[in-house]
Amino acid sequence: MMKFFMIALLCCWPVLSHAGEAKDVADDPAIEKRMMHLAEKVRCLVCQSEPVATSHSEWSSDVRAIMREKMKAGATDQEIMDMLVERFGKSVLYDPPIDKETISLWLAPFILLLLGGSVLIYQLRKRKNLIAETPLSAEESQRAADLLNSTKELQ
Repeated sequence: MMKFFMIALLCCWPVLSHAGEAKDVADDPAIEKRMMHLAEKVRCLVCQSEPVATSHSEWSSDVRAIMREKMKAGATDQEIMDMLVERFGKSVLYDPPIDKETISLWLAPFILLLLGGSVLIYQLRKRKNLIAETPLSAEESQRAADLLNSTKELQ
């Protein structure tokens, strides 16, 4: 009995020794919550598709630390966002403002959609013109009618 207990204990040992990744958090939960809310609006420049709040990159960790420091120093959210935009450019924002620098980002999806739709319509019209309809001969018409009638009889 003791032998089975020791085997079970040894099998469970790796599960018990697994440690999670330590998260960097502020001393004040209010600052941490505020920082995480603000970090959702900032794009990780390493990952590109992840917000700084959930990214595991070293760059995102540094940005979160900078945000915490600025918040502890009394900076507003807008001041922090302005500082990040000044350092890293408007591409760091998930929702960049519409202006002469970012208008292409906002218009590109619509332009690509129109371009793709135009190409699709062109290709469909071209394909339609290539297909020539040939009428069935009397023999082919009779065979089709016979096939249709035979399937009706089976039902």
